[in-house]
Parts: sequence; C-alpha cells; structure tokens
Amino acid sequence: MLSSFAQAVEELEAHIRRHQGRNAADWAFRRRVDQLISSFYDDIDIIVQVPLRSLFHLLVIKALYVDRASTDAEVIQYLGDMLTRYLYSRELFPFLGPRGRPRPFYFSHLLEEMEQGFRRFQNLFEACRRYGDHALFLTGIFPQSFRRRRPGRLGLPWTIDPSYYITTGKACYRMAAEHQLAEVTQMRPVLQKLSRHFEVYMAALNDISDRYIMGLDLNLIADKMLDAFNQWRRTGQERYLEQARRYAALLKVDPSRFPALFQGRHFRALN
Repeated sequence: MLSSFAQAVEELEAHIRRHQGRNAADWAFRRRVDQLISSFYDDIDIIVQVPLRSLFHLLVIKALYVDRASTDAEVIQYLGDMLTRYLYSRELFPFLGPRGRPRPFYFSHLLEEMEQGFRRFQNLFEACRRYGDHALFLTGIFPQSFRRRRPGRLGLPWTIDPSYYITTGKACYRMAAEHQLAEVTQMRPVLQKLSRHFEVYMAALNDISDRYIMGLDLNLIADKMLDAFNQWRRTGQERYLEQARRYAALLKVDPSRFPALFQGRHFRALN
C-alpha cells in the first residue's frame, strides 16, 4: 500500500506538470483521485499507513486542482510540502515566550527580527516566506480558532479577526517574491500567486481541514456504510454488517431511522 499509493500520487503530479498552465483534470484523473481518497475508508478496522507527503499532496490536488480547476503545478507542490512541514509544531511556533512556552507568530515578531537582526531566520526572504506560510496554514487549517472568544484587556472578551493574518500573509508573500533570493531559488512566480490569490488557497485548505484533517468526508462514509450494508444483504456475512455499523457510528445514525442496520446479530439477511 505504501509504495503503490505514493507512486499513484506521483503519477498524478506528473500529469499536472505535463499540462502546466492548464487544467487537465479529465474524468479519468478525477476518478483516480477519488479512488485513492476512498481507499482510506475501505476497512474501518484498519489504520491505513501511507506516506504523509503523498497524502497531503493528494488532498491538495483534490481541493485545488480537481475542485477549483487550478493550473499551476508548482503551487500545488508548494502547498503539499507546506502541510507536510507543519506537522512539526516548531514550524507553527518558531518563537518561544516565558519559560520556553511556544507563542503565536505575529507580524510584530517579524518586524522585531528586521530591526534587531535575524536570529530565528536566515534572512528577510526566509522570514517573510515563513510568515506567509504560517498565516495561510492557520487561516486554512484552523479557521474555527478565529471564531473563539478570548479574554482581552481588562478581562473583556474579544474575537480574533482572520483578516489580520490574511492581510499580513499576503504582504509577506509579496515581500518574499520581491526579494532577490526569490529569483535565485526560482520561487518568484509561486510566491506572487500565493500573495495575489491567498483567499483562494485558504478556501482550498478550509475544505481539506473540514473533510479530511479536522473532520470526515461524511458523504463518502455514508456511501461506504450503504455498500457494506448491501454486501451483508447479498452475502449474509456478519462482518459486512459490523462494518456498516461502524460507519454508522461515525455518522451518528439514529437507529430508529435505520432499524435493519441495528437489529440483533441473528437477524436473517434479506435476499
């Protein structure tokens, strides 16, 4: 599964690169993407192990290339790599507060680095690019965090505004794109697109978060539940009924609305 899954994702990425500048997500391409994502839910009793890089690249392909008709292979690769890198908390919290505790990365920290000399980043290019990534990751993967009310000054509650990270994130990507190292590293076109279309990529990451990282693809799970239930009806094998019940538990299905699924183990299969 590990090698075949990674190879399948690499083939999808190669297809995208061959058609750089236009969207070539035809029926066969879309079907292959959906099949790979569906494979995670085939057996609810087994934790499917796949390379995380391949997984995140696949999810970006689904949300951006298939669902939003993106045409840029480099942006897709960049976002997939960014998601993989941010698995490590030190990427999300490069600054430490009192007692060595991680603290949020604010634009003011970047300004401090610029004024006092770079200590945590190698140069302005890397600092701006990292802040842009930080802002895009937070607003894309954790949008719900901006809806929480937190205590502010004098103990009064205040709501975090995502526009802060959107505005500063776009600005930092633009600053990184204008740096001479953007030309040396051949990243200028990608960074320019990340700045101009920040909200588009944020929305794609919102979908990935809702359906695959912070939540589940409920429509796909519902299909899996019905497939397992129908397999039980056709074969009478108890394992299919148990599998259908596990999918139903994820969906929080009301037993009174689907009584055939929750009858006793000795309920005879329908033919």
